[in-house]
Amino acid sequence: MKLSRLLAVAAAAAACLAAPLAHAQKVLKYAHFQPAKDDQPKHVAALAFKEYVEKATNGSIKVEIYPAGQFGKDQPTMEGLKLGTLELAVAHDGAIATVYKPIGVLGIPFLFDSHEQAWRVYDSAWLKGFSDDMIKKTGIRMLSVADNGVRHFTNSLRPIQTPADMKGMKIRIQPSPVFKTMVEALGASPSAIPWAELPTALQQKVVDGQENGVTNILAASLYQYQKYATLDGHVYSVHAYMVNDRFYNGLTATERKAVDEGVAKATAIHRKMTADQDNNAKAILEKNGMQVYVPTAAQIGEFRKLAQPPVRQWAEAEIGKNYVDDLFKAIDATKK
Repeated sequence: MKLSRLLAVAAAAAACLAAPLAHAQKVLKYAHFQPAKDDQPKHVAALAFKEYVEKATNGSIKVEIYPAGQFGKDQPTMEGLKLGTLELAVAHDGAIATVYKPIGVLGIPFLFDSHEQAWRVYDSAWLKGFSDDMIKKTGIRMLSVADNGVRHFTNSLRPIQTPADMKGMKIRIQPSPVFKTMVEALGASPSAIPWAELPTALQQKVVDGQENGVTNILAASLYQYQKYATLDGHVYSVHAYMVNDRFYNGLTATERKAVDEGVAKATAIHRKMTADQDNNAKAILEKNGMQVYVPTAAQIGEFRKLAQPPVRQWAEAEIGKNYVDDLFKAIDATKK
Protein backbone atom coordinates (compact mmCIF):
# COMPACT_ATOMS: atom_id res chain seq x y z
CA MET A 1 0.00 0.00 0.00
CA LYS A 2 1.32 3.37 -0.96
CA LEU A 3 2.35 5.80 1.75
CA SER A 4 -0.30 8.31 0.69
CA ARG A 5 -3.01 5.68 1.02
CA LEU A 6 -1.71 4.57 4.41
CA LEU A 7 -1.83 8.15 5.61
CA ALA A 8 -5.36 8.53 4.31
CA VAL A 9 -6.52 5.37 6.08
CA ALA A 10 -4.84 6.47 9.31
CA ALA A 11 -6.46 9.89 9.06
CA ALA A 12 -9.88 8.34 8.51
CA ALA A 13 -9.43 6.01 11.49
CA ALA A 14 -8.35 8.90 13.69
CA ALA A 15 -11.40 10.89 12.60
CA CYS A 16 -13.68 7.99 13.49
CA LEU A 17 -12.14 7.76 16.95
CA ALA A 18 -12.26 11.49 17.51
CA ALA A 19 -15.89 11.93 16.48
CA PRO A 20 -17.40 10.22 19.55
CA LEU A 21 -14.99 12.09 21.80
CA ALA A 22 -16.09 15.42 20.35
CA HIS A 23 -19.63 14.60 21.42
CA ALA A 24 -18.72 12.83 24.66
CA GLN A 25 -21.38 13.03 27.34
CA LYS A 26 -20.48 15.08 30.39
CA VAL A 27 -21.23 13.49 33.75
CA LEU A 28 -22.42 15.78 36.53
CA LYS A 29 -22.16 14.08 39.92
CA TYR A 30 -24.70 15.67 42.30
CA ALA A 31 -24.37 15.03 46.05
CA HIS A 32 -26.66 15.83 48.96
CA PHE A 33 -27.22 14.56 52.51
CA GLN A 34 -30.94 13.74 52.77
CA PRO A 35 -32.44 10.26 52.25
CA ALA A 36 -33.66 9.34 48.77
CA LYS A 37 -37.31 9.75 49.74
CA ASP A 38 -40.12 11.78 48.20
CA ASP A 39 -40.72 13.70 51.46
CA GLN A 40 -37.15 15.03 51.51
CA PRO A 41 -36.75 18.50 49.90
CA LYS A 42 -33.15 17.97 48.78
CA HIS A 43 -33.93 14.74 46.97
CA VAL A 44 -37.14 15.88 45.28
CA ALA A 45 -35.25 18.97 44.10
CA ALA A 46 -32.35 16.82 42.85
CA LEU A 47 -34.69 14.65 40.77
CA ALA A 48 -36.26 17.76 39.23
CA PHE A 49 -32.79 19.11 38.39
CA LYS A 50 -31.75 15.85 36.75
CA GLU A 51 -34.90 15.63 34.62
CA TYR A 52 -34.66 19.25 33.48
CA VAL A 53 -30.92 19.37 32.71
CA GLU A 54 -30.77 16.09 30.83
CA LYS A 55 -33.75 17.12 28.69
CA ALA A 56 -32.58 20.72 28.13
CA THR A 57 -29.13 19.55 26.98
CA ASN A 58 -30.47 16.69 24.82
CA GLY A 59 -28.46 14.32 26.96
CA SER A 60 -25.08 16.04 26.61
CA ILE A 61 -25.06 16.19 30.43
CA LYS A 62 -25.84 13.08 32.43
CA VAL A 63 -26.73 13.75 36.07
CA GLU A 64 -25.80 11.15 38.69
CA ILE A 65 -27.39 11.74 42.10
CA TYR A 66 -25.62 10.67 45.30
CA PRO A 67 -28.14 11.09 48.17
CA ALA A 68 -27.82 10.44 51.91
CA GLY A 69 -24.14 11.36 52.10
CA GLN A 70 -23.13 8.56 49.70
CA PHE A 71 -20.34 10.70 48.28
CA GLY A 72 -18.98 11.34 51.78
CA LYS A 73 -19.67 13.37 54.88
CA ASP A 74 -19.32 17.13 55.25
CA GLN A 75 -15.62 17.69 54.61
CA PRO A 76 -15.09 14.98 51.95
CA THR A 77 -18.04 16.34 49.97
CA MET A 78 -16.79 19.90 50.11
CA GLU A 79 -13.22 18.87 49.31
CA GLY A 80 -14.52 16.87 46.33
CA LEU A 81 -16.38 19.94 45.11
CA LYS A 82 -13.25 22.04 45.57
CA LEU A 83 -10.98 19.59 43.73
CA GLY A 84 -13.46 18.81 40.96
CA THR A 85 -13.97 15.11 41.72
CA LEU A 86 -17.57 16.18 42.44
CA GLU A 87 -19.36 18.61 40.14
CA LEU A 88 -22.34 19.81 42.20
CA ALA A 89 -23.42 19.57 45.84
CA VAL A 90 -26.22 20.85 48.03
CA ALA A 91 -24.83 21.26 51.53
CA HIS A 92 -25.66 22.92 54.85
CA ASP A 93 -23.71 25.80 56.33
CA GLY A 94 -21.76 23.57 58.73
CA ALA A 95 -20.36 21.54 55.85
CA ILE A 96 -19.58 24.63 53.79
CA ALA A 97 -17.63 26.11 56.70
CA THR A 98 -15.05 23.31 56.39
CA VAL A 99 -13.71 25.03 53.26
CA TYR A 100 -15.25 28.52 53.40
CA LYS A 101 -15.50 30.15 56.83
CA PRO A 102 -17.48 33.29 55.78
CA ILE A 103 -20.67 31.18 55.45
CA GLY A 104 -20.80 31.58 59.25
CA VAL A 105 -22.31 35.06 58.88
CA LEU A 106 -25.64 33.40 58.09
CA GLY A 107 -25.57 31.88 61.58
CA ILE A 108 -25.94 35.28 63.26
CA PRO A 109 -29.26 34.92 65.14
CA PHE A 110 -32.50 36.75 64.43
CA LEU A 111 -31.47 38.09 61.00
CA PHE A 112 -34.82 37.58 59.30
CA ASP A 113 -38.51 38.03 60.09
CA SER A 114 -39.82 35.64 57.43
CA HIS A 115 -38.83 33.17 54.72
CA GLU A 116 -39.73 35.73 52.10
CA GLN A 117 -37.33 38.30 53.56
CA ALA A 118 -34.53 35.72 53.71
CA TRP A 119 -35.15 34.72 50.08
CA ARG A 120 -35.02 38.36 48.95
CA VAL A 121 -31.54 38.57 50.48
CA TYR A 122 -30.43 35.24 49.01
CA ASP A 123 -31.65 36.33 45.56
CA SER A 124 -30.09 39.81 45.72
CA ALA A 125 -26.75 41.13 44.51
CA TRP A 126 -25.38 39.99 47.87
CA LEU A 127 -25.21 36.39 46.61
CA LYS A 128 -23.11 37.31 43.57
CA GLY A 129 -20.56 39.14 45.70
CA PHE A 130 -20.46 36.26 48.17
CA SER A 131 -20.11 33.69 45.38
CA ASP A 132 -17.35 35.66 43.63
CA ASP A 133 -15.39 35.68 46.89
CA MET A 134 -15.98 31.96 47.37
CA ILE A 135 -14.73 31.23 43.84
CA LYS A 136 -11.49 33.14 44.52
CA LYS A 137 -10.89 31.34 47.80
CA THR A 138 -12.07 27.81 46.96
CA GLY A 139 -12.84 27.38 43.24
CA ILE A 140 -16.49 26.73 44.20
CA ARG A 141 -19.36 28.77 42.75
CA MET A 142 -22.49 29.27 44.89
CA LEU A 143 -25.46 29.28 42.52
CA SER A 144 -28.33 29.65 44.98
CA VAL A 145 -29.38 29.38 48.62
CA ALA A 146 -32.35 27.34 49.87
CA ASP A 147 -33.63 26.40 53.32
CA ASN A 148 -32.47 23.89 55.90
CA GLY A 149 -35.30 24.80 58.26
CA VAL A 150 -35.82 27.57 60.79
CA ARG A 151 -34.18 26.63 64.08
CA HIS A 152 -36.08 26.65 67.38
CA PHE A 153 -35.39 25.71 71.01
CA THR A 154 -36.85 22.60 72.63
CA ASN A 155 -36.36 21.24 76.15
CA SER A 156 -37.66 18.79 78.75
CA LEU A 157 -37.88 21.12 81.77
CA ARG A 158 -40.28 24.01 81.23
CA PRO A 159 -41.81 26.32 78.63
CA ILE A 160 -39.39 28.94 77.29
CA GLN A 161 -41.23 32.20 76.77
CA THR A 162 -38.42 34.68 77.44
CA PRO A 163 -34.62 34.40 77.70
CA ALA A 164 -34.98 34.33 81.51
CA ASP A 165 -36.62 30.90 81.20
CA MET A 166 -33.41 29.50 79.69
CA LYS A 167 -31.22 30.38 82.66
CA GLY A 168 -29.36 27.34 83.94
CA MET A 169 -30.52 25.03 81.14
CA LYS A 170 -28.04 22.71 79.43
CA ILE A 171 -28.59 23.09 75.68
CA ARG A 172 -27.05 20.85 73.03
CA ILE A 173 -25.48 22.75 70.14
CA GLN A 174 -23.68 21.68 66.99
CA PRO A 175 -19.91 22.19 67.32
CA SER A 176 -19.82 25.88 66.40
CA PRO A 177 -18.60 29.04 68.14
CA VAL A 178 -21.61 30.87 66.66
CA PHE A 179 -24.11 28.70 68.53
CA LYS A 180 -21.94 28.57 71.64
CA THR A 181 -21.88 32.37 71.82
CA MET A 182 -25.62 32.63 71.20
CA VAL A 183 -26.67 30.11 73.87
CA GLU A 184 -24.33 31.62 76.46
CA ALA A 185 -25.73 35.08 75.72
CA LEU A 186 -29.22 33.76 76.49
CA GLY A 187 -28.13 32.50 79.91
CA ALA A 188 -27.97 28.78 79.16
CA SER A 189 -25.03 26.37 79.17
CA PRO A 190 -24.07 25.08 75.68
CA SER A 191 -22.84 21.54 75.16
CA ALA A 192 -21.44 20.49 71.77
CA ILE A 193 -22.74 17.02 70.90
CA PRO A 194 -22.57 15.34 67.46
CA TRP A 195 -25.90 14.94 65.71
CA ALA A 196 -25.78 11.13 65.80
CA GLU A 197 -25.43 11.17 69.59
CA LEU A 198 -28.17 13.72 70.27
CA PRO A 199 -31.19 11.40 70.81
CA THR A 200 -29.26 9.37 73.38
CA ALA A 201 -28.00 12.52 75.11
CA LEU A 202 -31.57 13.80 75.44
CA GLN A 203 -32.90 10.44 76.58
CA GLN A 204 -30.21 10.13 79.24
CA LYS A 205 -30.65 13.76 80.35
CA VAL A 206 -27.06 14.65 79.50
CA VAL A 207 -28.61 17.91 78.27
CA ASP A 208 -32.01 19.47 78.92
CA GLY A 209 -32.66 20.77 75.46
CA GLN A 210 -31.44 21.44 71.95
CA GLU A 211 -32.12 23.64 68.93
CA ASN A 212 -33.13 22.48 65.46
CA GLY A 213 -35.65 22.89 62.69
CA VAL A 214 -38.84 20.86 62.43
CA THR A 215 -37.36 18.61 59.74
CA ASN A 216 -34.57 17.44 62.03
CA ILE A 217 -36.81 17.18 65.11
CA LEU A 218 -39.01 14.78 63.15
CA ALA A 219 -36.13 12.95 61.43
CA ALA A 220 -34.57 11.95 64.76
CA SER A 221 -37.87 11.70 66.71
CA LEU A 222 -36.54 14.21 69.24
CA TYR A 223 -40.11 14.89 70.40
CA GLN A 224 -39.88 11.59 72.31
CA TYR A 225 -37.48 13.22 74.78
CA GLN A 226 -38.50 16.90 74.58
CA LYS A 227 -41.80 18.10 76.02
CA TYR A 228 -41.57 21.81 75.21
CA ALA A 229 -40.88 23.70 71.98
CA THR A 230 -40.49 27.45 71.53
CA LEU A 231 -40.85 28.72 67.98
CA ASP A 232 -38.42 31.59 68.32
CA GLY A 233 -36.85 31.08 64.86
CA HIS A 234 -33.40 32.19 65.97
CA VAL A 235 -31.53 31.02 62.85
CA TYR A 236 -32.68 30.45 59.27
CA SER A 237 -30.42 27.53 58.52
CA VAL A 238 -29.42 27.17 54.87
CA HIS A 239 -28.64 24.68 52.14
CA ALA A 240 -26.56 26.10 49.30
CA TYR A 241 -26.39 24.85 45.70
CA MET A 242 -22.74 24.85 44.67
CA VAL A 243 -20.80 23.82 41.59
CA ASN A 244 -17.13 23.33 40.83
CA ASP A 245 -16.27 26.51 38.95
CA ARG A 246 -13.83 24.86 36.53
CA PHE A 247 -16.52 22.37 35.49
CA TYR A 248 -19.11 25.16 35.20
CA ASN A 249 -16.89 27.27 32.95
CA GLY A 250 -16.12 24.23 30.82
CA LEU A 251 -19.78 23.87 29.83
CA THR A 252 -21.16 25.25 26.59
CA ALA A 253 -23.45 28.29 26.82
CA THR A 254 -26.47 26.03 26.33
CA GLU A 255 -25.31 23.65 29.05
CA ARG A 256 -24.60 26.46 31.53
CA LYS A 257 -28.06 27.89 30.88
CA ALA A 258 -29.60 24.49 31.53
CA VAL A 259 -27.68 24.09 34.80
CA ASP A 260 -28.65 27.60 35.95
CA GLU A 261 -32.30 27.02 35.13
CA GLY A 262 -32.20 23.54 36.66
CA VAL A 263 -30.82 24.96 39.91
CA ALA A 264 -33.51 27.66 39.91
CA LYS A 265 -36.23 25.01 39.58
CA ALA A 266 -34.63 22.82 42.27
CA THR A 267 -34.26 25.80 44.62
CA ALA A 268 -37.93 26.75 44.25
CA ILE A 269 -39.05 23.19 45.08
CA HIS A 270 -36.58 22.93 47.96
CA ARG A 271 -37.67 26.26 49.49
CA LYS A 272 -41.38 25.51 49.23
CA MET A 273 -41.18 22.04 50.76
CA THR A 274 -39.05 23.21 53.70
CA ALA A 275 -41.04 26.42 54.27
CA ASP A 276 -44.34 24.52 54.24
CA GLN A 277 -43.03 22.40 57.09
CA ASP A 278 -41.66 25.42 58.97
CA ASN A 279 -44.93 27.32 58.58
CA ASN A 280 -46.86 24.39 60.04
CA ALA A 281 -44.39 23.76 62.86
CA LYS A 282 -46.89 24.32 65.69
CA ALA A 283 -49.44 21.85 64.37
CA ILE A 284 -46.78 19.28 63.41
CA LEU A 285 -45.04 19.33 66.79
CA GLU A 286 -48.28 19.37 68.78
CA LYS A 287 -49.44 16.35 66.79
CA ASN A 288 -46.31 14.61 68.06
CA GLY A 289 -47.15 15.41 71.69
CA MET A 290 -45.12 18.56 72.31
CA GLN A 291 -46.32 21.70 74.06
CA VAL A 292 -45.55 24.54 71.66
CA TYR A 293 -45.15 28.21 72.52
CA VAL A 294 -45.05 30.98 69.91
CA PRO A 295 -43.28 34.08 71.33
CA THR A 296 -44.74 37.54 70.76
CA ALA A 297 -42.87 40.11 68.68
CA ALA A 298 -41.80 41.82 71.90
CA GLN A 299 -40.42 38.57 73.32
CA ILE A 300 -38.52 37.87 70.07
CA GLY A 301 -37.09 41.35 70.50
CA GLU A 302 -35.75 40.33 73.93
CA PHE A 303 -34.04 37.27 72.45
CA ARG A 304 -32.57 39.34 69.60
CA LYS A 305 -31.30 42.08 71.93
CA LEU A 306 -29.34 39.57 74.01
CA ALA A 307 -28.18 37.10 71.36
CA GLN A 308 -27.43 39.08 68.21
CA PRO A 309 -24.82 41.65 69.37
CA PRO A 310 -22.29 39.17 70.84
CA VAL A 311 -22.55 36.81 67.86
CA ARG A 312 -22.25 39.70 65.44
CA GLN A 313 -19.17 40.90 67.33
CA TRP A 314 -17.67 37.39 67.15
CA ALA A 315 -18.36 37.22 63.41
CA GLU A 316 -16.77 40.61 62.77
CA ALA A 317 -13.63 39.54 64.64
CA GLU A 318 -13.32 35.96 63.36
CA ILE A 319 -14.86 36.11 59.87
CA GLY A 320 -14.44 39.74 58.89
CA LYS A 321 -16.39 42.95 59.38
CA ASN A 322 -16.82 43.37 55.62
CA TYR A 323 -18.76 40.08 55.36
CA VAL A 324 -21.04 41.07 58.24
CA ASP A 325 -21.61 44.59 56.95
CA ASP A 326 -22.42 43.35 53.43
CA LEU A 327 -25.04 40.96 54.81
CA PHE A 328 -26.71 43.55 57.02
CA LYS A 329 -26.79 46.05 54.15
CA ALA A 330 -28.61 43.45 52.04
CA ILE A 331 -31.06 42.81 54.90
CA ASP A 332 -31.67 46.54 55.40
CA ALA A 333 -32.42 46.89 51.69
CA THR A 334 -35.35 44.47 52.06
CA LYS A 335 -36.96 46.80 54.60
CA LYS A 336 -37.08 49.85 52.33
